[in-house]
Amino acid sequence: MTKHLTFIAALAFATAGIAFAAEAAAVKNIVIVHGALADGSGWRKATEILEKRGFNVTIVQEPLTSLDDDVAATKRVLDLQEGPTLLVGHSYGGMVITAAGNDPHVAGLVYVAAFQPDKGESLLSLTSSKPAGSMNIKETKDGKYLYLDPGAFAAAFAADLPKAETDFLARSQVFASKQAFSAKIGEPAWRTKPSWAIVATEDRSINPELEREMARRAGSAVTEIKGSHAVFASQAEKVADVIEQAAGKAGQRRG
Repeated sequence: MTKHLTFIAALAFATAGIAFAAEAAAVKNIVIVHGALADGSGWRKATEILEKRGFNVTIVQEPLTSLDDDVAATKRVLDLQEGPTLLVGHSYGGMVITAAGNDPHVAGLVYVAAFQPDKGESLLSLTSSKPAGSMNIKETKDGKYLYLDPGAFAAAFAADLPKAETDFLARSQVFASKQAFSAKIGEPAWRTKPSWAIVATEDRSINPELEREMARRAGSAVTEIKGSHAVFASQAEKVADVIEQAAGKAGQRRG
């Protein structure tokens, strides 16, 4: 009888330990890094979907003054998270999370129509390797910053969003420093962290084949979604699904 009770107690303790480990491993923090030529407000719909599913979502509003500045801004947000975090990057934001993702808070990386650079690569070197369809990037008069011609914004960035929305995005775009686009990456976080990638099949800002190639090289789990470069807004539900799945799998790896 005593042995039986001891066995039951040990089993109960072991079961509780397993449950605790699973709970401790869960990734509930999502930090999103927006791309250049836009800000984080376009992620509102996806954020609301994820929050309804129980996630704590924070969006980094990078200054876009340099890659180092944007990585530092991301790390400041990561420092505010309690527990493991899934780091999500769109477009140029992929450059940022590749560097910032080495932070110990980060459990995994999700690239959404984003650049996934290897060591020594820059955004400019990647885009020149496989040019996109219809970007019309211009310089500011001081020659220090870049912006997307508002007249070309809809076709290049967000062809599958309503016109009123793309017009607003074009007028509210955040100019990016040339330095940010030419900066080279150090050791990429995807070498040591699990990663996922969304390929936007109708992307005209980043060549979809380049997105596929970078994801293959990084060993990322790939999901293809029919959508423009602004797939995070036009297909928010599908993007949120990928992020949720990645958070679950990243948690399992840490458990």
